[in-house]
Amino acid sequence: MVAFGRPPAAPDESTAARLAREAAEAAELRAHQARPDVVALRVERVRSQVDRLCWAGIVLGLGFTMTNVQHFASAGAPVGSLPWLAAWLLDPTVSLVLLAILRAEQVTARYRVRTGPWVRRAKWFTLAATYVMNTWASYAAGSVSGIVLHSVPPLVVFVAAEAVTDLRDKLTEAVSAAFTEAGESAPTAVHESPRRMRARSRRTGGRTSFGEYLATARAAWTPETTVTPAWVREVSGCSRGLSSRLAATLMRELDRGEPS
Repeated sequence: MVAFGRPPAAPDESTAARLAREAAEAAELRAHQARPDVVALRVERVRSQVDRLCWAGIVLGLGFTMTNVQHFASAGAPVGSLPWLAAWLLDPTVSLVLLAILRAEQVTARYRVRTGPWVRRAKWFTLAATYVMNTWASYAAGSVSGIVLHSVPPLVVFVAAEAVTDLRDKLTEAVSAAFTEAGESAPTAVHESPRRMRARSRRTGGRTSFGEYLATARAAWTPETTVTPAWVREVSGCSRGLSSRLAATLMRELDRGEPS
């Protein structure tokens, strides 16, 4: 018979110890997953995947246009003749320039360096030239299906070339946001002086955090100072890659009118 009113049996000691151990492991795992270095590593992996997929699509799209551009450039020249062979050089000439621009933008977007107007003009010109040469025969023949067929690959390349640059910039902002949030939540960034924080880091052998670098730059700032990555590196001793994020964060604080 079932005894009513009897309290449930308490878990044995081994079960309680196991649950406590699992809870501690889960808490430690969450703490490591929230670290800005771990978040940055995840974003870098996503960035690599995005780059590989976009580059594959761009290269395949440009490869598809090669035959139509060659047909446009050869202008009915006999197969195997010198003009027919030379026509094969036109599409690689345009495509290589476009790929060089995209590769350079990949690096500049990573470090948030703005390029001049001629870079965008050159990219648009090469994309427009590829589109015109790829669809010219279809427009001349009045073939709607041919226009659609030969318009899709150049337009996909154009959209991907524009989107991948913006995606890289946003992924860089995601890494910066992870470090900024970690720095703003660090209590030592407010309650300790920069000198004491550097001394504590040397004593413990730990790595200087984003918040500690930011506090050092904040303490060194004066109304006459122009905040640049080079100035942040000079006053805080941080790395070149971190200085741009520190400068951007400090500028946002100054724009909000927060005290130094």
